[in-house]
Amino acid sequence: MQRDKKPTLSEVAKLAGVSEITVSRALRGSASVSGKTLLKVEKAATSLGYLRNRLAGALAGGASNQVAVILPSLSNSVFADVLNGLEVRLEQAGFHPVLGVSNYDPQQEEQLIRNLLTWRPAGLVIAPSDLTKASHALLEGAGLPLVEIMDTDTTPIDMGVGMSQRGAGSRMAHHLIARGYRRMAYLGHDIVRDRRAAARRDGFCATLGKAGLALCASLTLPAQSSVALGRQGLAQLLSEASEWPDVVYFSNDDMAVGGVFHCMSQGIAVPDSLAIAGFNGLEIGQSLPVPLATIASHRTAIGKTAADCILDRLSGRHTETLADLGFTLIAGGTA
Repeated sequence: MQRDKKPTLSEVAKLAGVSEITVSRALRGSASVSGKTLLKVEKAATSLGYLRNRLAGALAGGASNQVAVILPSLSNSVFADVLNGLEVRLEQAGFHPVLGVSNYDPQQEEQLIRNLLTWRPAGLVIAPSDLTKASHALLEGAGLPLVEIMDTDTTPIDMGVGMSQRGAGSRMAHHLIARGYRRMAYLGHDIVRDRRAAARRDGFCATLGKAGLALCASLTLPAQSSVALGRQGLAQLLSEASEWPDVVYFSNDDMAVGGVFHCMSQGIAVPDSLAIAGFNGLEIGQSLPVPLATIASHRTAIGKTAADCILDRLSGRHTETLADLGFTLIAGGTA
């Protein structure tokens, strides 16, 4: 039979044989409560189905154990890996991520920032899409540890963890030039919304320019990246190109894997007839019959380091303004 009302702190205290203040301290994780008492309180709370009202504690000035996390997408494993890294570190320290997904929409991102800050989290981690002026002001005035992740090319409001997106694009260009490729094309997803993909493209093109080269073909499609979009896009790029490229640099591995699938379906030999390169170092790209040439981003490490920044700041330890975790070239076999 369902209870008419929620179990109370008083009921937990009575069942555990301790005072209400002891129950409150135990459920907050206070070091003043002995292990034996903590076990009694937890057992009583579990048997009654009691849940601590964390919001009430925060409103009363208590410390929150929630860390707000705003990511632009969970449609592929990139940001799932980042979130996993965050969760591992935060859970070990008794904190929990509360997630919002912006879908690369600055207005939606602004609303998420407003909503999550009203819950008074202990900290906030964000992979910004394109912060509005209002979002920037909200974050500046939040008064809590803030970590912007994925990109170290810009100055963070508080702390930043990631890699140089522009540098990653440049590194791939250097690699392809060294491999002897000269007719290079670019195929990307919606770089208007995804500014990190745009930064990689800019870095790639800038390095080509320094070598006296330029893209022989370029196509960006107004949609979020996916394997299907990469396959469709390569078919369109090759049909419209005035000359057949030596290599196509894709905005990320999702897109590049789709490009490989198009080549397989059309009997285009990779890399002999067309080379392909991507970005992210995803498992799917390295599991292809011919491993993908790509740049690996250290996604899980970015999540763990961002969590460490929050935890260090909360503990009063020194934190760096910017942590550049770099990237790794994977030569693969497709380029």
